[in-house]
Amino acid sequence: MKPAKISDVITHQIEALILEGGLKPGDRLPPERELSARFEVSRPSLREAIKKLETRGLVETRRGGGTYVSSLLDASFANPLMGLLHNHPEALYDLVEMRHALESVAAYYAAVRGTPDDKAALRQRFEAMLAVHSSVGSDPQTDAKLDTEYHIAIAEAAHNVVLLYIMRGLFNLLHSGITTSLARLYTRAGNHEAICKQHTELFEAIMAGDGERARKAASDHLLFVKRSLAEIDEEEKRIERARRRLHGLTD
Repeated sequence: MKPAKISDVITHQIEALILEGGLKPGDRLPPERELSARFEVSRPSLREAIKKLETRGLVETRRGGGTYVSSLLDASFANPLMGLLHNHPEALYDLVEMRHALESVAAYYAAVRGTPDDKAALRQRFEAMLAVHSSVGSDPQTDAKLDTEYHIAIAEAAHNVVLLYIMRGLFNLLHSGITTSLARLYTRAGNHEAICKQHTELFEAIMAGDGERARKAASDHLLFVKRSLAEIDEEEKRIERARRRLHGLTD
């Protein structure tokens, strides 16, 4: 067999880093000198590998210097859905259903496949989220950012690159949807505490390595979100009907 070209080997290794999340969309690649030393190759071979990655649309060279992982990998299919979510609030239920399917699987695999490093990263995200959850007067925007990062960390621990890229590609959409959900859910007394408890149960199940418990915790959390949003919608409709009747009587 013909030996692989050095540039092809480097290309494959950088692709693996992107695929596995070691390099994320928008990340700057280390300087050429550092990369050539890390891979123990010549700079011409490294440049040839970078050129191949550029041709494939995986990296881009920006004005002013520097090579970056293409930001298009992060937003290729999320942006059109952002408009849908904003223009059609009922699509929020579709997003919750999609999250239910993806995140139940992610939680299961995070529990059974998560490494000590994965769990350390998850703990860091969980504690940051919990600190905001527990603070008085926390706002949905901040909560949603940390909430989204927590769920992305679970997807990372699942060690399924397709699942991870779907979750990462939908990051902005997830953040927008979670912000909208929390803003509505927090209008009801007790929901804030319930969500904290659900996130804690999910975290503890993953840390314990109990896949079925983690799957159930993720499922229960998202079913609670969907049910609560539906109840809030119904309540708002009743209030609106009552207002219309009142205006009808007083006109």
